[in-house]
Formats: sequence, C-alpha cells, structure tokens
Amino acid sequence: MGLEIERKFLVDPEKWEQFNKPEGKAYRQGYLVNEKEKTVRIRIAGDQAFITVKGATEGFTRKEYEYEIPLRDGKELLENFKLTGTSKTRYRIPLGGKVWEVDVFGGENEGLIVAEIELKSESDLFENPGFLLEEVTYDPRYYNSNLATNPYSNWKGGTK
Repeated sequence: MGLEIERKFLVDPEKWEQFNKPEGKAYRQGYLVNEKEKTVRIRIAGDQAFITVKGATEGFTRKEYEYEIPLRDGKELLENFKLTGTSKTRYRIPLGGKVWEVDVFGGENEGLIVAEIELKSESDLFENPGFLLEEVTYDPRYYNSNLATNPYSNWKGGTK
C-alpha cells in the first residue's frame, strides 16, 4: 500500500526570495475526483504526466498511489475531464537527507508559498531550512485539492 506522510508549512516570502534555490519546474494539475474521502489528480510536470489517487488524511498520513502516464494522455485528461485545477512552480530543496518541496502558486492562488516535506513516519525528525513560518499540515484550506475549489485569493486577499 502506498502511503504519503507529509507535513506542510507556510513560507516567509522575504526569506524565500533571498534563499539560494535551484531552478523550479512548472506544474499544472487538475482534479477528476475531488471529494473529502478521495481525490484523483492529473499532474503535468515539465514533460511528464502523472495520475495520483489519494485517500482521506488521518493525522498527516494518507494512502497515495501515483503513476506516470503518457504526456499526451495527461494533457487530454486535463483538457477534457478536469473539474478544477491549480498551477505552481515547484522547487526541490535537499536538506538533511530529506527533500523539501516548495510550491510557489500562480493564478488565483498567487501570493501563496507552501513548503512540504515527506517523511518515513509521523515521528520522523527534519531540519528547518530557515524560510518556514507556521505549520498548516492540519488546515485543509492548504490542500492542493481545496485550493483548486477555494483559491487563496478568495480567503486571504490574494492578488486576483
């Protein structure tokens, strides 16, 4: 069984701007199913496409299954079947044997920067990269699937 054990934090925009980061990768994703108990997402990341099925979150763990699919199929699925979606640029920051994924959102979520770290267990320790603000792991507004239906600009006074 696939499991995702993930913690999520807001990012300080000023510290992030000053942080020495690698080149980011553009992500476009859409949801074919977007329910509290489960989501089915199509993601285009550069020249790759993926389908991901996720279950409900318990603590900060949930079932997750992700598979690469042909890019053409991913694009067609997004164009023909997506209910909602988001766009962002993702940066991968290796630190202390783990990888932080920092998402700088665009569109209606512009102004939002979120850092995520996947862990091997809920008690796994990790190093703070220095740009983290408050933890939002337990706040469902920050789930990508919820940002697709209730964007940051609607509830945080974003730029759009």
